[in-house]
Amino acid sequence: MTDFIISNISKIRPRYSETDQMGVVYYGNYATYFEIGRVELLRSLEMSYADMEKTGTMLPVVHMTIDFKKGATYDQEVYLETSITELPTRKISFYHTLRDKEGKTLVTGNVVLVFVDTQTFKPKYCPEQLRTLLLKASSKQ
Repeated sequence: MTDFIISNISKIRPRYSETDQMGVVYYGNYATYFEIGRVELLRSLEMSYADMEKTGTMLPVVHMTIDFKKGATYDQEVYLETSITELPTRKISFYHTLRDKEGKTLVTGNVVLVFVDTQTFKPKYCPEQLRTLLLKASSKQ
């Protein structure tokens, strides 16, 4: 399904503790920013990680890439766009683009997670509730 896309934008202001000596966001913190983006995108669909865990599904990260163009800096207003561009099966891919106020791309990344049963820790298919919410949201865009 090539026309499928869901996205959400989260505003972030890097805190002092997230930066290195140069005042630039420490590279490891982008993984946390990407998690914020994933959580907020799911929340915008009226779904949460907590909801999924309560109903027997966990989402461990199995792959992550980050491409640094320019580091975000302390207290800079930045916007993280998080997107899903294909319906999930046993895995779900989130695409992230962090931009400054002017829209200039600072960092991009992709995070792949696998749906796992909370009891057996074995892979499983995307929960039907999430799939339904994604389809509903994509038809509105």
